[in-house]
Amino acid sequence: MQKILIIRLSSIGDIVLISPVIRCVKQQLKDVEVHVLTKGQYQTLYNTNPYVSKIYTWEEENATNFAGLKAENYDFVVDLHKNIRTSKVKTILHKKGKSFPKLNFQKWLLVNFKKDILPNIHIVDRYFEAVKPLGVINDQKGLDFFIQMDEEAFKKKFTFTDKYIVVAVGAKFATKRMPPKKLSEVLDGLPLPIVLIGGKEDQDSAQQIVELLPNQKITNTCGLLSFQESAQVIKDAQVIVTHDTGMMHIASAFELPIVSIWGNTVPAFGMYPYRPQAPNSYSIHEVLGLDCRPCSKIGFDTCPKGHFNCMMLQDTVAIQKQILQFLKNN
Repeated sequence: MQKILIIRLSSIGDIVLISPVIRCVKQQLKDVEVHVLTKGQYQTLYNTNPYVSKIYTWEEENATNFAGLKAENYDFVVDLHKNIRTSKVKTILHKKGKSFPKLNFQKWLLVNFKKDILPNIHIVDRYFEAVKPLGVINDQKGLDFFIQMDEEAFKKKFTFTDKYIVVAVGAKFATKRMPPKKLSEVLDGLPLPIVLIGGKEDQDSAQQIVELLPNQKITNTCGLLSFQESAQVIKDAQVIVTHDTGMMHIASAFELPIVSIWGNTVPAFGMYPYRPQAPNSYSIHEVLGLDCRPCSKIGFDTCPKGHFNCMMLQDTVAIQKQILQFLKNN
């Protein structure tokens, strides 16, 4: 029995994006156990994955944690995070392994000098570089996300029999989020009910949207549903409107159209919706030609320039037109 350790400490979107690697390792290698190392707060994302045999969590460096990993006597270590902490883990385990090409220098050039020498390749395909020595290849079947929840509890919180559009209101950083007033322009007059999803931190923005669109049928679930329940809401929708977030990648695992709105980050980083089996099932909306974009690999709490043109200049008419086109084709 082979044992393979796959390391990805965070975050939600990245953990969803490595799901094809986990699946292909399990399905393409004979007699293999796939173990993962992640941060404790993300353990639940692996709990539902049938291809994962064991989960180790990284909280703080401690001898007990390393002792457990060393006792497994891994045959190969796949580093899909590639930072100082994961390098230390690999050094301590002292086993054969490989990391994926993170391309930090190329990203730095794009952020700081707007010089784009990044390869035109999705990060999922870069992740597969780390399992090439094992003979594992991408099966091109897309992402996995496995939902496991208390269905009765979910039905008490959320019951929707009609077709609807789901809108992921939030994002970790403000410069990834379209302001509520601007997002309301996108949603105004859409022919289906709208369901807003997000965490407690998104409640104020969601409430603003509700108040700005008094004639639109809107259900605001922000802060009311668990992560798995929100994923179920996405799965059952007709189309999703989302920013560059983990929810976008969860949506990529399901067969619904994705309308993605981009602020300070850019698809060139390789983390746009991953749909190799249906490349025409998503759209990307960004303001091109800004000399300040991208201003970061991840984002800021406020626009460094103060104007927030990457969102304020978005063509809301074109975005709504795309939503309507997906609804027509669905």
